Amino acid sequence: MGVKITETVLRDAHQSLIATRMTTDEMLPVVEKLDQVGYQSLECWGGATFDSCLRFLNEDPWERLRKIRDKAKNTKLQMLLRGQNLVGYKHYADDVVDYFVRKSIANGIDIIRIFDALNDLRNVERAIKACKSEGGHAQGCFSYTISPYHSLEKFVEDARTLVEMGADSVCIKDMAGLLLPYQAYELVKALKENVKVPIQVHTHYTSGAGSMTYLKAIEAGADVIDCAISPMAMGTSQPPTESMVASLKDTPYDTGYDLKLLTEIAEYFSHLKLKYLEGGQLNSKVMGVDVNALIYQVPGGMLSNLVSQLKQAGKEDLFMDVLKEIPRVREDLGYPPLVTPTSQIVGTQAVMNVISGERYKMVPKETKALVRGEYGRTPAPISEEIVRKIIGDEEPITCRPADLIPNELDRIKAEMAEYMEQEEDVLTYAMYPQVAQKFFEYRRAQKYRIDTDMVSYEYKIHPLG
Repeated sequence: MGVKITETVLRDAHQSLIATRMTTDEMLPVVEKLDQVGYQSLECWGGATFDSCLRFLNEDPWERLRKIRDKAKNTKLQMLLRGQNLVGYKHYADDVVDYFVRKSIANGIDIIRIFDALNDLRNVERAIKACKSEGGHAQGCFSYTISPYHSLEKFVEDARTLVEMGADSVCIKDMAGLLLPYQAYELVKALKENVKVPIQVHTHYTSGAGSMTYLKAIEAGADVIDCAISPMAMGTSQPPTESMVASLKDTPYDTGYDLKLLTEIAEYFSHLKLKYLEGGQLNSKVMGVDVNALIYQVPGGMLSNLVSQLKQAGKEDLFMDVLKEIPRVREDLGYPPLVTPTSQIVGTQAVMNVISGERYKMVPKETKALVRGEYGRTPAPISEEIVRKIIGDEEPITCRPADLIPNELDRIKAEMAEYMEQEEDVLTYAMYPQVAQKFFEYRRAQKYRIDTDMVSYEYKIHPLG
């Protein structure tokens, strides 16, 4: 039985390289070809695609999913879900989580990869249960990171917990390209010895080790790896699909995929890549190897974010100071893995500490929320001194944060009733109220314009009287 590949070009690859700006119209012409390969799954939804569709592309993410589903007849469709955060940036009530998962599966998703930024597994249990009850494949996930509080034993314990919660498979989510080949071998081997579900490995090419990491993971028994078709691979994206397929050919791990077909798909994306380069959406900086990822453990997307924050403040010369401050802030805040939204929280706090010249003189509300426990339990306890400095005498939350959020679906429905055109709209609004409202108004204006165009067109053909 060969190794399977999840193709990320329709989600994580363009999220990592061009800030999730690939449009539905750019995707659709190649979906039928992608569907012929025999992939384990096509990752095409969730993560930042939802936000980008609405905010930058004036597209309905639900409509995108339905259109892809319509063309992908044979391959499972996969999405990324941030546990109790869903695809937003805060925790939602359980009734919203249940409804979001139900609608995702109803619109065409087969596999939901579910993770929590802090690896606080209390925050993924509800989504796993909802996915299972809707007949979906729930992929439990832990974010791979390095700290005195993260170990092989801890990751194995997390995997066991995920399987007990009902996960159908377990994914190692290495969002910063920190997982190196021999560590990958040991980790996958330990997981295979301790849990009886398929193991999938996800990495980024940021540190330059991705393909080697996959090879060792496969030798240790990994069942599925995440790759991107070559024009949209490497740099801050995933290792290239074709190289892995060619490397595994005629071995016990042979994928059985057709390289000629993959080359045709690559050709399609080569033209798109050229367009992104010419249009300035693709910055050559994200295509290289960044050794800072290994030294400072900062994901590629977070690096570009830091540069733009410093640029806005006219303080680009402080970049190295900020890079050195990030591990210190991360230690202060209980060693969270650096993945959305914790990467933004730690990064912004480090920038503020350096720019103001005094640590924690300025503290954004998101840092306070993290210290208060609104995102869940941090891997390491936060020291009394830091807690006092950031939230004073406030009492931190120790329960699962969503236990404090009353059901909110009915309230949200009532609030946005005037914009409702499909049931899914209530979820779009729940995720990003302001952005959704803008999009709904744009959608209405477009409809009105088309309707008035039709009226004048019909009038020309059949003048009244």
